[in-house]
Amino acid sequence: MTGWVDVAPESPFPVTNLPYGVFSHGGEPARVGVALGDQVLDLAPLAAAEGLDGGHVFESPALNPFMALGRPAWTAVRSWLTELLTHEGYRELVESHLLPMGEVTLHLPFEVADYVDFYSSQHHAENVGRIFRPDGDALSPNWKHLPVGYHGRAGTVIVSGTDVVRPAGQRMPPGAGGPTYGPSTRLDVEAEVGFVVGVPSQRGTTVAVGNFAEHVFGVCLVNDWSARDLQSWEYVPLGPFLGKSFATSVSPWVVTLDALAAARVEGPAQSPAVLPYLRRGEPWGLDIELEVSWNGTVVARPPFAGMYWTPDQQVAHLTVNGASLRTGDLYASGTVSGAAKDQRGSFLELSWNGRDPVILADGSSRTFLEDGDEVSITAWAPGAAGTRIGFGAVSGRIVAGGSTTG
Repeated sequence: MTGWVDVAPESPFPVTNLPYGVFSHGGEPARVGVALGDQVLDLAPLAAAEGLDGGHVFESPALNPFMALGRPAWTAVRSWLTELLTHEGYRELVESHLLPMGEVTLHLPFEVADYVDFYSSQHHAENVGRIFRPDGDALSPNWKHLPVGYHGRAGTVIVSGTDVVRPAGQRMPPGAGGPTYGPSTRLDVEAEVGFVVGVPSQRGTTVAVGNFAEHVFGVCLVNDWSARDLQSWEYVPLGPFLGKSFATSVSPWVVTLDALAAARVEGPAQSPAVLPYLRRGEPWGLDIELEVSWNGTVVARPPFAGMYWTPDQQVAHLTVNGASLRTGDLYASGTVSGAAKDQRGSFLELSWNGRDPVILADGSSRTFLEDGDEVSITAWAPGAAGTRIGFGAVSGRIVAGGSTTG
């Protein structure tokens, strides 16, 4: 499928994609736009010019009002945009609302209600188990029975391009008689895929796997920055806390589930059989290839299609106890890792907990992140009519923390 807008073949944003984000331009208030090639389509004035019913939601500085309208509205707006962008007769109308990507500022695309992070890659979980429990079972006894996860901090979800301040906290150095306090020395990344909830659910009810697409609006990229030294000291018995809550970066564009129709695949076979509420119906594995760059050097290409737990199962488990969904909820897949070394989605795995330094293109070596380091995660998926769907990038640079005392 092609349109009248000139989009470079290598662009992540062809007309078959049309991801949503929030931008500002020329001192005007932030509002909703759609990425198309190297331009942003300003939806609010276009919807007003067309008399689009409900088009005022695009004047919002967050996607939440639009996402709350539900799947019929999401599908209708996508069809409307596709028609405008593929029929030459609309060219004059639409061109006046296209802005160069380089002239806009991108913002956090949605107001985050709650944030949950899962642990759904078997390869990642087994790698972590082998690192920290070399003489024990790589997987915990519950891992193949339910999607393990933790609740994060919505207030520290940040948009791509925001600097990440090195966190400080307690850590237990090897051989030490007690904990010390100071900046993390084992700062890491986790390359993940995030799912953004549009339609809420009522507290006390559950969302079945088959209703996943009625509640989830779209997909973004996530970097769940992790302070491994803080995490390893604090996580017993309640799991991640300060080692995770200081920053979670997301990409500025949310790719809709409709745009990913051609990327849907069956998830991996699950054995032992899962309980009935987790049994898959429609295939909601996604053929997404991620790429992790460390100071400009590509160090990993994790494949999302092999994730053991799929997003429909995750939302079913998230709500099985009656916990409600809210518009703007974000839940992430957990680190995406494959079987090969160059498919590992965390530096903990790539360096095998610091044992095997990663060599970058400039000849320098790393085990964990140093101040000034920049990490960028991109991803691609197959799209309609042989196109490729891109997600943009989620990037961040590490800066030293301020002076602290403990």
